[in-house]
Amino acid sequence: MGLSTMWTADEIARLCYEHYGSRLPKQGKPEPNREWTLLAAVVKVQPTADQACDRSDGPVQVTKEVVSMGTGTKCIGQSKMRKSGDILNDSHAEVIARRSFQRYLLHQLHLAAALKEDSIFLPGSQRGLWKLRPDLLFVFFSSHTPCGDASIIPMLEFEDQPCCPVSRDWASNPSVETSDNLEAPEDKRKCEDPESPVTKKMRLEPRTPGGTAHRQSFGSQERGPNPPNVSSSNLTAEGLASVTGMTPSGAQVVDVYRTGAKCVPGEAGDSGQPGAAYHRVGLLRVKPGRGDRTRSMSCSDKLARWNILGCQGALLMHFLEEPIYLSAVVIGKCPYSQEAMQRALIRRCQNVSALPEGFGVQEVKIQQSDLLFEQSRRAVQTRKADSPGRLVPCGAAISWSAVPEQPLDVTANGFPQGTTKKGIGRLQARSRISKVELFRSFQKLLSSISEDKWPDSLRKWQQRPAKSFFIQQWGSQGVAGHSYEEAAACLRHRVSCSRCRCPPAIHGRRS
Repeated sequence: MGLSTMWTADEIARLCYEHYGSRLPKQGKPEPNREWTLLAAVVKVQPTADQACDRSDGPVQVTKEVVSMGTGTKCIGQSKMRKSGDILNDSHAEVIARRSFQRYLLHQLHLAAALKEDSIFLPGSQRGLWKLRPDLLFVFFSSHTPCGDASIIPMLEFEDQPCCPVSRDWASNPSVETSDNLEAPEDKRKCEDPESPVTKKMRLEPRTPGGTAHRQSFGSQERGPNPPNVSSSNLTAEGLASVTGMTPSGAQVVDVYRTGAKCVPGEAGDSGQPGAAYHRVGLLRVKPGRGDRTRSMSCSDKLARWNILGCQGALLMHFLEEPIYLSAVVIGKCPYSQEAMQRALIRRCQNVSALPEGFGVQEVKIQQSDLLFEQSRRAVQTRKADSPGRLVPCGAAISWSAVPEQPLDVTANGFPQGTTKKGIGRLQARSRISKVELFRSFQKLLSSISEDKWPDSLRKWQQRPAKSFFIQQWGSQGVAGHSYEEAAACLRHRVSCSRCRCPPAIHGRRS
């Protein structure tokens, strides 16, 4: 019986929520009844010590451990980005958790290099390379559906709507010119957010007219003169986002949950029409900024990228025989669509080909928990009820890694919380998960290993200054012959074939 069958989505969510409550400090958490945040984590799953030695066919007992965690909802605008790599461009919870996971992996490589038995790595078949122990896996948890493509979820007519529903005339004839007064301009931003205070209370697992639970997963139906069906499997990046139609149960799809993420420059773009045709699905998107446009890809796009290239990044790949993939993704209680998650993380990437050995589009397991994060927008809004004051996202982000030294890191606006303008550029003004600090940790790992045991991909860099290597790893060029760069090149080729002019985040090694 596989390890993936020995845990449930609720167990993963509960473990992460308990870890958040007991291991993360009050600093950086939302102000009660005023702020909300998002949570993400990586959980290690492996057999218990006695099970590892027991080769019987009985049920496998596993241990589950949170090895990295992140909170956050913000990202900086492009005008605030710095070439020095000392600022966090993207502080969404998923990105913070992944960077914290990289800290954990660096520490585990330190243990492996020191020949410590408790490392998650074993010696590989080539000099200087390591591989993950075969008896463990990693599960990614997010308290909310990732922003971007995975958040574009069909909404049925019997659900309460977060925005003005499409008119019946338009639903029956999408070519009919629509009126602009279906959605007031001043309410547009509120309407785009499915968890806005404007939104009426929605049933997270709404009941169909027949009384059965409906999780926004639709089957196929024949096409005719009517609009395309609502099955997300048919809504490809090349297709239209005209999802208005009928589900097999007869329920009308009248709208979609909106994502604030914007199509990258060069994409066809959203139609902006009212109702279910507002978005086009399968497209690459950047996170929205207030005035100053960001260059951070949506979390849906980043998770899809990690599902091809691995979560370790370019630096750690120098020491690894194979990329480190997530075995599963678990989403907390929130508006959710299994079809949209499958499309965003797996199906739209399946035509990425010619990847080097060890790389590939993973069939990651995707599940949803029924447990709500206590500091999500929905939970805080429910507790707040009719209390005065506006509910706002928490401006801070928390990083936690399962490392012995300084596991916590609290940031705001990309820098450690409390950093002043005068302090920017100093060592103390760097997050421990910033690019430059992760590179410093990589250098420490390298210096702890004798040069004759370095992997071949690094030996040619022995005489190069550290700055040159840093620029090479995170700049526009990669390391020639490196398997990670070859895989990234395949992804770039796929992006260029789809005629997208993407920000450097999708092309280079930025996370």
